[in-house]
Amino acid sequence: MIKILKPAGWIALFALVVIQFVQPDKNQQGYESVVLFEQETQVSEELGVFLRTNCYDCHSNQTNYPWYSQISPLNYWLEEHIVDGKKHFNVSDWATYSVKKKDHKLDELIEEVEEGEMPLPSYQYVHGCLTSEQKMVLIEWAQMARLNYQEELKVLEL
Repeated sequence: MIKILKPAGWIALFALVVIQFVQPDKNQQGYESVVLFEQETQVSEELGVFLRTNCYDCHSNQTNYPWYSQISPLNYWLEEHIVDGKKHFNVSDWATYSVKKKDHKLDELIEEVEEGEMPLPSYQYVHGCLTSEQKMVLIEWAQMARLNYQEELKVLEL
């Protein structure tokens, strides 16, 4: 049994070293990709800082990568989270969303935060949980932003 484990261990170690040289593409287009979203939804300076540090890593085309993102296979796990987050809600694509979709995405944001589904538990283990005050500020902002889209939808229906 030991004779089998020793070569298997060397093979696993070699594979681990080799995958360090194969990195996923970085998600870094710059914060200018979120400017329209922030202007249109009237993000305050304080909330903008909060979104940049807590939300945009997975929900925009601008990720601020932590040090451990350079280590495989962790980098692939992070990349999967980023791709999945952007699939559900990508503020960098805000200009391509219809008014109805914008309203719906903000409604989903409110629901996810209220139910404690966002941020993901895996994110919270490393970055901490949102405080009650942070949740309240985020939800109130999203509700206010939704009012504009709901008004626009009423006008479009006429």
